Amino acid sequence: MVSENLDAQGGEQTALALKILVAGGFGVGKTTLVGAVSEIRPLRTEELLSEAGQLVDDTDGVDQKVTTTVAMDFGRITIRSGLSLYLFGTPGQDRFWFLWDELSQGALGAVVLADTRRLEDCFPAVDYFEHRHIPFVVAVNCFAGARSYGAHDVSRALDLDQGTPVVLCDARDRDSGKEVLIRLVEYAGRMHTARLLDSVG
Repeated sequence: MVSENLDAQGGEQTALALKILVAGGFGVGKTTLVGAVSEIRPLRTEELLSEAGQLVDDTDGVDQKVTTTVAMDFGRITIRSGLSLYLFGTPGQDRFWFLWDELSQGALGAVVLADTRRLEDCFPAVDYFEHRHIPFVVAVNCFAGARSYGAHDVSRALDLDQGTPVVLCDARDRDSGKEVLIRLVEYAGRMHTARLLDSVG
């Protein structure tokens, strides 16, 4: 998405807005990350967990969670002058995965949030983006009390394609979240450039 604005000298300055998805398992911190980095009040579609939902939502390891995203989260962050990211947080439960196809349209790339206590919960997101050739980084949300693993260990456990970045982060911290997004933009830029060169080579 590209929009044009006039700068102070009256010339045209192109402002680029890129679409980024934030995905991962249930309760991994997607809403928290979008809220922490967004410079606008984030749009949230959270609902209280219900008794009916307990039959289909696996809350193991996230017993304190009382709400869930049922459509998406939305936020915006300016990385530098002329470059903004529009963040779309996806719902984590498999019953809402039908929304992912709509949300992923036109996305530059994705952040897959992971929790080492429930690493298997991010397999569906990893598979989704790998099969659709959407560049992504895995961001390990370092929860208090969770055993710490290095990026290489997480990469091996998830059987990631060689070169897929794995970064450690705190989804509650704005600077930490911003670093994750910068890594994604850099990686996605390299991937898109390589594909473009392949297509004309």
